[in-house]
Amino acid sequence: MNSVKLIGNVGREINVREFDGGKMLSFSLATDEGYVNKDKEEVKNTVWHTVVVWRELAQRCETFLTTGKMVSIEGRLTYRQYVDKDNRTVRRTEVTAHKVEEIQKKQEAAV
Repeated sequence: MNSVKLIGNVGREINVREFDGGKMLSFSLATDEGYVNKDKEEVKNTVWHTVVVWRELAQRCETFLTTGKMVSIEGRLTYRQYVDKDNRTVRRTEVTAHKVEEIQKKQEAAV
């Protein structure tokens, strides 16, 4: 089963493309990982994911996604490759989302 669930913050500007069959929306999602090292110091690491959303969900996401917003996404991993303008093979791993939900941060919910 190819299934992914991530919670994180929307990164760079949302990229929207329109096609005959509808819209495609992509954005970066930052998730945080952490652990305590041998010196008992907390170490945090931010991981960036590329998220792609299609059709009706892309239209809905366009109305509420903004940089910094915390979201939960569910989808699947998609692997693709292409040859760039310098004739190099580029490999990309993306999350193709079928569900995107806004998560209210505690400060926002309390207001």
